[in-house]
Amino acid sequence: MTKDRFFMLLASLLFLAGLLLLYFGADFLVNGSSRLALSYGIRPLIIGMTVVAFATSMPEMLVSLVAAMRGSADLAVGNIVGSNVANIGLILGAAALLCPMTVAPSVLKRELPFMIGSSLLLYAFCFDGLISAGNGLVLLVLLFCFLGYCLRSARSGQVDRVDTDRVREERAHRGRDLLLIVAGIIGLGIGAEMMVRSAMTIARHLGISELVIGISVVALGTSLPELAASLMSAWKGEMELSIGNVIGSNIFNILFVLGLCPLFSPLAVQPALLWVELPVMIAFSCGLLLICLRRRLNRLHGLLLLVCYALFIGMVFWR
Repeated sequence: MTKDRFFMLLASLLFLAGLLLLYFGADFLVNGSSRLALSYGIRPLIIGMTVVAFATSMPEMLVSLVAAMRGSADLAVGNIVGSNVANIGLILGAAALLCPMTVAPSVLKRELPFMIGSSLLLYAFCFDGLISAGNGLVLLVLLFCFLGYCLRSARSGQVDRVDTDRVREERAHRGRDLLLIVAGIIGLGIGAEMMVRSAMTIARHLGISELVIGISVVALGTSLPELAASLMSAWKGEMELSIGNVIGSNIFNILFVLGLCPLFSPLAVQPALLWVELPVMIAFSCGLLLICLRRRLNRLHGLLLLVCYALFIGMVFWR
């Protein structure tokens, strides 16, 4: 075996190991945080848009943050754009294919427009070719506005909509949930470092740009927690949690991850990202809004989203 092949094999194994750590770390974090929130009687939709969305966005945050601090802005930004497209096309598409879901009125009136607005603002910030620290601060302020809205919704929501027996059951296991959260965060941190190092090595050896690797392979890997959470929620019939997780995660990816990363290192944006991938991300968001106008995501919609995602990945590698 040649030296180059050995390094490629080692990098691939490190990537898979990091991916496994990300997956299980996020799984622990999602389970622990969602159960902890449920023990306080918070509605599933609010849990999905805040607690679960934040937890499932941790892989994107850590991978992009590590990449930004290592000077790989393409990997950092590409990961977020690719992850947001995957969340809608792959994850919500697969969840709708598994089990059709009803869309709550608040999702149409507030959450989806907020997600689209965040995407458009990000696009505007990218026009000068740089996401600066000032841009990041604006995104973080908007994140706090979104969290304030969710907190108000949680307080005004009716507690009796949550299964009180399940709330009592979860209250007895808060210590376990806290341990899961801590273990999940540790796993995510180690897994993110391993994935970024190995992804950069693989990209260099194969002659593929870090932007393409970030949009496709890394984005798909960091989206696995959202995929697991949404599919499990759909399988259990918790549709509010499933769609809330996807929308909330996309909002967190833009406002939190791309708000925080530029504070450590400004992110340069390639023209290709500005004219191709970012418009595709916005198109997926607007397309989801159009599909949801009838307040229902059926299996045909799910199949359509999956096909569009497959075409997007094909386009990324083809060009």
